[in-house]
Amino acid sequence: MRVALFIPCYVDQFYPQVGIATLELLEKLGCTVFYPPNQTCCGQPMANSGFEHLTKDCNRLFTENFLGYDYIVGPSGSCVLHIKEHLHLDKLEGYAAASAAAEVRSRVYELTEFLTDILKVETLEASFPHKVGLHQSCHGQRGLKLSQMTEVVGPAFSKPVKLLKMVKGIELIDLARQDECCGFGGTFCVAEEAVSVKMGKDRVADHLHHGAEFITGADMSCLMHMEGILHRQKSGVQVRHIAEILNSRL
Repeated sequence: MRVALFIPCYVDQFYPQVGIATLELLEKLGCTVFYPPNQTCCGQPMANSGFEHLTKDCNRLFTENFLGYDYIVGPSGSCVLHIKEHLHLDKLEGYAAASAAAEVRSRVYELTEFLTDILKVETLEASFPHKVGLHQSCHGQRGLKLSQMTEVVGPAFSKPVKLLKMVKGIELIDLARQDECCGFGGTFCVAEEAVSVKMGKDRVADHLHHGAEFITGADMSCLMHMEGILHRQKSGVQVRHIAEILNSRL
């Protein structure tokens, strides 16, 4: 299985350990992993700000870099969702280009989605003996359907929870509001700074109230937002991307 590793900009620049953990985890599970070295921004920040019409070059480069692999896996729900829904090349550029973009869209997966749906992981050799709160990011929950939304009547499920329960020693805490937004929202946190911070403080408070030692999630952008709030509150609670926990050993 040839898997291309899609590492978002902010992970590359600020949290390289998340990319390393993703690589090691995939290799442990039997994947042959490649890292297309010319990958750059997927174009999500522009699209998120209302300038999707300016992302054509990003779309073309992403398609060129990731075409031809069995699967494309990224440790970021928001970036993966952007590719799944917004990676398009105009048919004016040729049928081959439009078809190539469609093929890439069909092969891209968020990490926990790939582990549960494609690899169908049932056991993990991981250990993380701590009390952990899971933040289920909006785009992962509502866009990628990584977990059930609490307002929807139906069977409860969570792909991240399923994987975390395979980790030895971990204690997943219950939260008062399981799927509350952290307030990051990409460029929303810049355009609506005060609202974003207040939402983040509320999200962090729920974890702290229930005794979390760590906050985890499938998207480092949300965790980065909450990490900043924890730092300013001088809290000892830390954030860890789910890839780091699933790859952790004593």
